Parts: sequence; C-alpha cells; structure tokens
Amino acid sequence: MWASIVAAGRSSRLGSKTDTVWIAGTQVGRGAKVRLRPRPGADAHDMFLAGRAATVEAVLHDVDDEVHVAVVLDDDPGADLFAWQGRFNYFRPDELEVLS
Repeated sequence: MWASIVAAGRSSRLGSKTDTVWIAGTQVGRGAKVRLRPRPGADAHDMFLAGRAATVEAVLHDVDDEVHVAVVLDDDPGADLFAWQGRFNYFRPDELEVLS
C-alpha cells in the first residue's frame, strides 16, 4: 500500500489540486486541524501519535481510489521542515477527528 500512496503523492505534487474529504459532516482539506485517532490494530508508529493534533497538508487518492490524508504534527518542532520536504504522516479519514 505504501507504494501506491507515494505514487498518489507524486501525482499530487505535479499539479493536480488538493482534494477535500468529508469527516463527520465537515469538509476537510489543506490547512484543517485534526486530532489523530488511529484505528485499533494500527501500525505501532501510528499508535504513538494517537491523540495528537495535526494540520492537513493534502488529501490524496491511491491507485485503488482509497483516500489518505497527509498531515504534519502541530507540536513537532520540525513540522515546517517535513512539510517543506513533502514528508507526511498518512491517515485514513475515519482515523481523524476534526478540531474547530
């Protein structure tokens, strides 16, 4: 699955506009604030991020047309560098809680 997300990320950087996705009745796109809520049984790395706030950088579709939300952590001192380099954490929409 990682390769298909990377491919989607590359095509996103080549000029297609950032999409949005509906999460709990709210349309979410670049700049939206979310709280990370990894699903039970998720990757161990994702579980360490549970409950942390993040900013959406992009909404991407993989080759199977599944939606992935690219985020950077709000409390990470290197977040601006990760965003600049295009290095994100990826979550499914059902693993995110929209913050007001």
